Amino acid sequence: MDEQLVNRMRIREVVENWAIYRDAGDWDRFSTVWHTDGWMTATWFQGSAREFILASQKGFDAGVSILHFLGGTSSDVVGRRAIAQTKMTISQRATVHDVWVDVTCTGRFYDFFEQEHGEWKVVRRQPIYEKDRLDVLDPAAALVLDQAKLDRFPAGYRHLAYLQQEVGYEIRQALPGLTGPEVELLYKEGEEWLAGSASPGSPL
Repeated sequence: MDEQLVNRMRIREVVENWAIYRDAGDWDRFSTVWHTDGWMTATWFQGSAREFILASQKGFDAGVSILHFLGGTSSDVVGRRAIAQTKMTISQRATVHDVWVDVTCTGRFYDFFEQEHGEWKVVRRQPIYEKDRLDVLDPAAALVLDQAKLDRFPAGYRHLAYLQQEVGYEIRQALPGLTGPEVELLYKEGEEWLAGSASPGSPL
């Protein structure tokens, strides 16, 4: 089988393992997808892979419900490095103003990969947040959002940020969306990573 195809298949497997292991709370295996220097950015978190695993485990044990669903993956592979983009949906269930809701956020995982000890590992994961929505679980329930608070967040993840702030998370601003300088910078960092840059960009 063509080596490039094999690499893309293995990268896709790592992407899928990330979602399965994390959502299942399989923390030992979740740690295997990360590079030694792995780094994660999310709406509610930024830090090393090790710190992310611990924070995710703490939330999981406390009943935080965040799930991931994956779509197609496109990978650019150059030598021992790669950039993978994977369509994804993040869904979170929680109460907002005492009303149970589901928030669904659609976007892409933008992953910086490198081979470590012969295996593909995630060096940096930066989600791209394209659009989101909030749905009330009980059709009879009335929910009114604080419009000023909602408008403080970027359009791609404003409902997700609203929910997460309500349950106590500190939310990061100016994360990459479908368009804009943040995602353009990310694309540039991806190109530089494939060209041999010393680091996978500058996490936001």
